Amino acid sequence: MALSRGRRRVAVLGVVACVLGLGVATACGDDNTASTTTVAGHDTARTGSGADGASGSSTTAASTPEAKAIQERGEPKVAKVDAPVTELKITDDVVGTGKEAKAGDTVTAQYVGAVASTGKVFQSSWQMDGAVQFPLGQVIPGWSKGIPGMKEGGRRTLVIPAAMAYGANPPPASGIPPNADLIFVVDLVSVDG
Repeated sequence: MALSRGRRRVAVLGVVACVLGLGVATACGDDNTASTTTVAGHDTARTGSGADGASGSSTTAASTPEAKAIQERGEPKVAKVDAPVTELKITDDVVGTGKEAKAGDTVTAQYVGAVASTGKVFQSSWQMDGAVQFPLGQVIPGWSKGIPGMKEGGRRTLVIPAAMAYGANPPPASGIPPNADLIFVVDLVSVDG
């Protein structure tokens, strides 16, 4: 059943709000050398409920060199992960050159989110209204731990264990199964403070 544009936007913003409590990961090929970090998994529940810290404000791409580089790269492809995800895995596919994100900052990003075991995309800001602004203190633990240290203009893949994403309670109608490990590919447009 097709949703009207308004209803589809509300559904999409609901998942965006959830992402503000969610993480990103994928295997993405780029010409730059990728570096990977692994963070021990933890059992913390999602820190953002979606509706409250995730206003899901959408922004258009800025005119900075970093934002232009992201637009030129375009939407990333996401590959499935064959092994169970037990820890947060952070891979810098492209190292940015701009301002570095710190814990608690508000950032603007483009992203693609997929279920790790299948590679099936459940949400892409590239297919919505563009980059989304959100506070890192109001997102899922996979994002709040996976984005700090990233620089504007960079692309980072986050492979997130279910315990650092939505666990047994994914957002309704999100396309995310219960207890699913997730992958997000995030392009950091700007660090807003």
